[in-house]
Amino acid sequence: METAFTRLVGVRHPVVQTGMGWVAGPRLVSAAANAGALGILASATMTPARLRDAVREVRSRTDAPFGVNLRADATDARERVRIVVEEGVRVASFALAPSRELIAELKDAGVVVIPSVGARRHAEKVAAWGADAVVVQGGEGGGHTGEVATTVLLPQVVDAVDIPVVAAGGFHDGRGLVAALAFGAAGVAMGTRFLLTSDSTVPDAVKARYLAATVKDVTVTRAVDGLPHRMLRTEFVSALEASGRARALLRAVRHAAAFRRLSGLTWHGMVRDGLALRRGKDLAWSQVLLAANTPMLLRSAMVDGRTDLGVMAAGQVAGVIDDLPSCAELVERIMREADEVRGRLGDA
Repeated sequence: METAFTRLVGVRHPVVQTGMGWVAGPRLVSAAANAGALGILASATMTPARLRDAVREVRSRTDAPFGVNLRADATDARERVRIVVEEGVRVASFALAPSRELIAELKDAGVVVIPSVGARRHAEKVAAWGADAVVVQGGEGGGHTGEVATTVLLPQVVDAVDIPVVAAGGFHDGRGLVAALAFGAAGVAMGTRFLLTSDSTVPDAVKARYLAATVKDVTVTRAVDGLPHRMLRTEFVSALEASGRARALLRAVRHAAAFRRLSGLTWHGMVRDGLALRRGKDLAWSQVLLAANTPMLLRSAMVDGRTDLGVMAAGQVAGVIDDLPSCAELVERIMREADEVRGRLGDA
């Protein structure tokens, strides 16, 4: 299926596997790319050296285009951009809007720039700065999320910008892809659906918790880092919500120290990242400190398999997913369903 998005990035199908921290590593990304989707490598939880190694590992597994997700507000953002450029990565995606200068630097090197946004005004801003496409995530999406449903937000953004728009939040099958195309999108991006594949390295016990969840088991909480965060409702999440602010801040300090060791960041670098995060999201200092919880609590579940000590970011679609196909099987099924739906609509 050819769309403005597939032509832009050179993939066979208008499907994106999103850059999920601790989840979107070389195995998942290369499997998604080989299936004809755009696989996105998550770099925020990697050191720069590990990022370069991960990019080369993906390259050794696939000849298809793939991307790297970057934190625009990180102190080492330019070093990571240099790695993306030097290693010939096709796409750079961003969870936060990159600066005009960063977009220009990437575009000058031939890299396609695709920021993710949660509001029309943010899409308009990055489009004016030269972004090649935009991923728009509605409130159904997992992880940090907004309040506006995809069905409301998506047409707003499509009407506001003249670059390809990829829809995220609530998608998992061919029917959703056709619906997104009807709204004017050029493709769909999925996180939870790709997390729940046989190519995902997430521990089996954690995948089982996702598969057992109903739609009502997916909640939005501020207990992790002070921002709205969509995840599975577990006893641990309830305990986080019940704990006092002092205990939460103490936990965040410990997690910040642990993440510093894993990421290779210095304390000075982490403070600078915190300052950038505070300015970018208008956060209180307590929220900036709480943000240190996010990567380590996700790692506990997604890497260590400790659902009793970690959190599981989840889109609402977790409640309707009940199998673990390979990426190849998943993408093939989505495209077959999409063709069937379009055929039925044509006969109506």
